[in-house]
Amino acid sequence: MKAKALTLREGRRLWLHAQRLDEAEPFGSGPDATRKAVEHLGYVQIDTINVIERSHHHILATRIPSYRRADLATAQSIDKTVFEFWTHALAYVPMRDFRFFLPEMKAHREEPFRWYTDVPDDETNKVVRRIRKNGAISIRDIDDDDLIDKEHPWGSRKPSKRALQRAFFDGRLVISERRGMVKTYDLLVRHFAGLDIPKPATPRQVDAYKLDRALTAQGLVNGASVMHPWLRFSPEIGKLVESRIRKKDLVPVTIEGDEKNLHYVPAEALETPLPEMPPLVHILSPFDPLIIQRRRLKLFFGYDHVFEAYVPKAKRQFGYFTLPVLLGDEIVALLDLKTDRSAGKLLIQAWHWNGLGKPRAHKRLIEEALGRFERFQLSPE
Repeated sequence: MKAKALTLREGRRLWLHAQRLDEAEPFGSGPDATRKAVEHLGYVQIDTINVIERSHHHILATRIPSYRRADLATAQSIDKTVFEFWTHALAYVPMRDFRFFLPEMKAHREEPFRWYTDVPDDETNKVVRRIRKNGAISIRDIDDDDLIDKEHPWGSRKPSKRALQRAFFDGRLVISERRGMVKTYDLLVRHFAGLDIPKPATPRQVDAYKLDRALTAQGLVNGASVMHPWLRFSPEIGKLVESRIRKKDLVPVTIEGDEKNLHYVPAEALETPLPEMPPLVHILSPFDPLIIQRRRLKLFFGYDHVFEAYVPKAKRQFGYFTLPVLLGDEIVALLDLKTDRSAGKLLIQAWHWNGLGKPRAHKRLIEEALGRFERFQLSPE
């Protein structure tokens, strides 16, 4: 099939529509909107930095104007429509997709990830027995460890933390609750008691899931976007793409300025032109699905995001935790923000215009969005 040529703007529109950033309230309101958003996006990345609200809440609030933090807690701990597991990072994933992660849990039990190969079996079994006998616990509940020196700034002096993590990736434990960044672990079979635990997906089904997840959330895909953070399709997914092209379910496209590389779009997405973008303003997390894939972001938006939290202060260009500002289908500004919770204020530490920008036309809209953003940051709920 001959590749269809798309302009950059056409590619952006497909991606923005798939990300549901071209509607004011795409998932409705109320607690069930959280489930719908996570199911559509495929996963929502969790991050620890809280100079503003942490990324998982920020990503959801971007797409759910009435979002409350309690909605995610309800989805995880009460309704059990989402669970935590590893995608390209620790993330909230729809319970609907649980079976696609069971093979990875089984593989980890047989051969732990490199971070946990040195965690002794008896230590892992010990914490699992403790939870089975006494109920769910967090690392704060364990006070009988012989403390050790930290091996990593984000590590713990308690050896039990790594044993909990190994049992989590094994699929023996699940994170049943999260308060801030403190995780409570329970037995997977107890947390999901009453739910039908599905059979593990086959390798072929996992491949189809990864491709479909990307097509739904990204609109148009290539190897790097489906396999993020890897750069190309696996041989199996490459064959799946070829099969769908032959069936005319997928259409290969080229993108203006990147004609040598193919992307792939569902045929039905090209049949109906998308309406013009409304002038919506979104202040995005650096971990938002639109921002996290840097090469893709640079291609479609001409914007090269640099995460400077780990850059020495003297070498930063834009700020510690710079947030891109999306207005319509363009990234027009970069804001370095910080929430002063004791003073009840959102502080603008730096404001940079991106590209040509239209400061007079854009500033009022961004300031209105900042007002809404501040109310979310300071809301107790």
